[in-house]
Amino acid sequence: MYLQGVGPNRKKLLSQELGIETFGDLLEYYPYKYIDRSKVYQVRELTGEMPYVQVVGHILSFDTYEMGPRKERVVAHFTDGTGIMDLVWFNGGKYAKQNYKIGQDYLVFGRPSVFNNRIQVQHPEMEVWTNNNLEFRVENLESATAPQAPSGTVANSQLKMRPHYHTTEKMKKMNFTSRAIEKLTKTLLEKLKEPLPETIMPDILDSRHLMGRDEALRTLHYPQDARQLERARVRMKFEELFFVQLNILRYASDQRRKYRGYVFNRIGPVFNFFYKENLPFELTGAQKRVMHEIRNDVCSGRQMNRLLQGDVGSGKTLVALMAMLIAIDNGYQACIMAPTEILAEQHLTTIQEFLKDMPVRVELLTGIVKGKRRQDVLDGLLSGQVQILVGTHAVIEDTVQFRQLGLVVVDEQHRFGVAQRAKLWSKSGQPPHVLVMTATPIPRTLAMTLYGDLDVSVIDELPPGRKPVQTTHVFDNRLPSLYDSIRRQIHQGRQVYIVFPLIEESEKMDLKDLEQGFEVLREAFPEFRLSKVHGKMKPKDKEEEMQKFVRGETQILVATTVIEVGVNVPNASVMVILDAQRFGLSQLHQLRGRVGRGADQSYCVLVTNYKLSEDTRKRIDIMCETNDGFRIAEADLKLRGPGDLEGTQQSGMAFDLKIADIARDGQLVQMARDEAQRIVDDDPLCQSPKYQLLWNRLKDLRKTNINWAAIS
Repeated sequence: MYLQGVGPNRKKLLSQELGIETFGDLLEYYPYKYIDRSKVYQVRELTGEMPYVQVVGHILSFDTYEMGPRKERVVAHFTDGTGIMDLVWFNGGKYAKQNYKIGQDYLVFGRPSVFNNRIQVQHPEMEVWTNNNLEFRVENLESATAPQAPSGTVANSQLKMRPHYHTTEKMKKMNFTSRAIEKLTKTLLEKLKEPLPETIMPDILDSRHLMGRDEALRTLHYPQDARQLERARVRMKFEELFFVQLNILRYASDQRRKYRGYVFNRIGPVFNFFYKENLPFELTGAQKRVMHEIRNDVCSGRQMNRLLQGDVGSGKTLVALMAMLIAIDNGYQACIMAPTEILAEQHLTTIQEFLKDMPVRVELLTGIVKGKRRQDVLDGLLSGQVQILVGTHAVIEDTVQFRQLGLVVVDEQHRFGVAQRAKLWSKSGQPPHVLVMTATPIPRTLAMTLYGDLDVSVIDELPPGRKPVQTTHVFDNRLPSLYDSIRRQIHQGRQVYIVFPLIEESEKMDLKDLEQGFEVLREAFPEFRLSKVHGKMKPKDKEEEMQKFVRGETQILVATTVIEVGVNVPNASVMVILDAQRFGLSQLHQLRGRVGRGADQSYCVLVTNYKLSEDTRKRIDIMCETNDGFRIAEADLKLRGPGDLEGTQQSGMAFDLKIADIARDGQLVQMARDEAQRIVDDDPLCQSPKYQLLWNRLKDLRKTNINWAAIS
């Protein structure tokens, strides 16, 4: 509040709008872009197509035009000797007339446009031009002697790379602009005479050729050139990623040291009967490898914390079930937790089918299990008679107590925070083994940060007999020939999904699109029966329509993305996604995973209009090129950043990184992790005086609003 230019009102605004409370917060509020201010143009060179430009000259006169009650447009006629342009204010014109003097030299900065055949700049940035002995290099001028106005590259302290800071609408209304933040930062840096304290040890800075913290922060706000700016960015990105990794690895090291794990050293009758009698097909090499990794974990005497990644249909649930059977053979109970009731019920059905005729008691616990049935489940858990519990996060509730919980499987982990995972640990004398599953392939750089406390297993093979889905891109003017292809598939006995987008902001409009689209499709396919499913239907009606499709009573299922996780119809061989440009890569990949579940060749058709942005074109091309979920996830991360991997901001992916970018800074993530691992290995108890600078900094960061639980 006592920094010159702030005061009580601005202090409140900075805190509410940008979370800036301290000098440190202000220094770490980095510019989002820089504009090169080293070139001065002449008025005669300007066109309406140019980006931001700057001109040196003086005001000839002002004109004021009434624009209704208490509104006016103020125009200053401005010249540099090579031509005349207009500076225009729709707001703040009164201030301009009072403060900008006719005849005074100004440096004017803004975006030029053309109005009435004259160049104008609206709401320009202006400052008094102070350099009387201006040095400049004349470039591309017809005559070096004609006008005295500068053009070209200028050596002057007023002209350099100017930082631009994000501001909010509320700040803009109160005239608190990017320029205002720049002035505050400049004031603060001038006030700080001593170098800013270092947070990373000199030997790390030297070995990694990193800039010091004081120089890096000053350079980020006021870079002299692009090379220096890049070095400063690398330094601050490394610092951010290094402390994230140091925290995660310290946490993982603590967990491993503190918590012993139950030892499952017996492969007994339950597992053996299932493996010999009930296993529906030979395990893939990848499934066998992952089972081997799980066996090693549960026999090691330390608690398993393993992430199991695998594409849709790769057989993760089967691996999880086999791990649960090992727990049962060793006298323990197991639990599988899913993010939604639908998914929990699907897991229950799948597990019951796998275990048919086996004496294993499996029960469901979700919000809809009530009264006597719920009490029976709770009693069975306490007595140990319920051996496998399938549920939603209802299983975390305090009323749910196990006799001996040995293994927890968490499905679609990104929907659960680490705190929820830890709550399950209190259900048992010591923490149970944890197997976390996700069908959203996670790029390695993201997995190292999101799930840094977990060991990672990958199922990268599909079960035998599965053919890769063929993906094609079709423009919407080719729909008649697409409909012919669909008819041929249905005549061969196949079924078809047709998906309409449903984006929340315009739900009503989208629902109308779906209803109208459904009628159009009924007319296009009068010889076939169609089902319709969307999120606004009652659950009973939705289930009924889905079941008709599952039983083969309808040939075409017209739906929104409600058919995402877990719909399994092996006979469906065609997925048509309309307006595919409105979907993210992960969503497209998940939808494509609904087909290709049988032995027949399956197809995914992405339908778009002709107007596609470059990013959309890239997304469509990637989908047509590959079925590899990991390649798609890497591309998705690069295109969209880590916060929005599935088209919806997810609770488990809340990054508070101010400058680093997990998608684009993969090498720095690895470098930071290597350094952090070396330090944790060298000082596992965090007590060595050599590393006190780092441990103290980590403590300070943990007191701030960084949500470490969401990161790890």
